[in-house]
Amino acid sequence: MWKSTAVVTSAAILLTLSSAFAQESRATRTDAERMVRKGVEFLKKNGKEKAMKEITAPSRTFVDRDLYLVIYDTSGNCVAHGQNSRQAGMSLIDAKDADGKLFVKERVDLAKLQGKFWQDYKFTDPLSKKVLPKQMYCEKEGDMIVCGGVYKD
Repeated sequence: MWKSTAVVTSAAILLTLSSAFAQESRATRTDAERMVRKGVEFLKKNGKEKAMKEITAPSRTFVDRDLYLVIYDTSGNCVAHGQNSRQAGMSLIDAKDADGKLFVKERVDLAKLQGKFWQDYKFTDPLSKKVLPKQMYCEKEGDMIVCGGVYKD
């Protein structure tokens, strides 16, 4: 009886620890806002070409756990992508999420209207490789839209 109680207790502790670790391995909304501001400041200070190169680079300067930056122009072209360099240079204005939402078009429209905003959509999480709800924080800087998002389990 004592052994089975010890096994159950150990399992409960492991589940609690793994749940806490999973939460810590995720970026927060505050992390996303900070990262986007860092990207905007880098863009202002160094210009578009250097910012696009650094954000898309394998250096991971603008990547933190499941958080990475993406920059679009106001036509919906991806000019930098911290997680998938193949998307840089592609027009994504017609990209749809798992529910059929034109999330890049909506993002461009919101940037033109509001400048700074949060957006909800679904996207593939780089940690779990599952499609999850995501919230993207974006700030418009000139003709560029700098975005970073968080996944919701």
